[in-house]
Amino acid sequence: MGYGQGLTMFVLVATASMLVVSSTAKTIDVGGSEGWHFGFNYSVWALSNGPFYVNDTLVFKYDPPNSTTFPHNVFLLKNFWSYLKCNLSGATLVGNETVGGGEGLKFVINKFKPYYFACGEKNGLHCNEGRMKFAFIPLPFDRNETHR
Repeated sequence: MGYGQGLTMFVLVATASMLVVSSTAKTIDVGGSEGWHFGFNYSVWALSNGPFYVNDTLVFKYDPPNSTTFPHNVFLLKNFWSYLKCNLSGATLVGNETVGGGEGLKFVINKFKPYYFACGEKNGLHCNEGRMKFAFIPLPFDRNETHR
């Protein structure tokens, strides 16, 4: 096998191994019993509750706006810089202020790529001051496999 063919085979095997997805997907409540609210450190939560895997489902639970609660939403930010700065330019609204009640907003992690979530309320104040943001890169393989 020539160098070019070997390199092509390596790239194909590496790519295929990254496309294997978890057959034992989990449903994960974002923030655990805390839910999605101002003042909870979701970055620390994500670090202590990961790793997350492709096909896992994140559930964001938050009260719909009323006279005693602040409204919240969920944005998927476009890149790490946006995450660091809580910049909502080009972000995608995943869930508005009303969908977090009841069973919550469900988001399926469907790709092997970085994910950056934030609350966009008050023009990013909840993200910046309220620590309502977290980031992760899901693992693409089955969580029950043994990896070395």
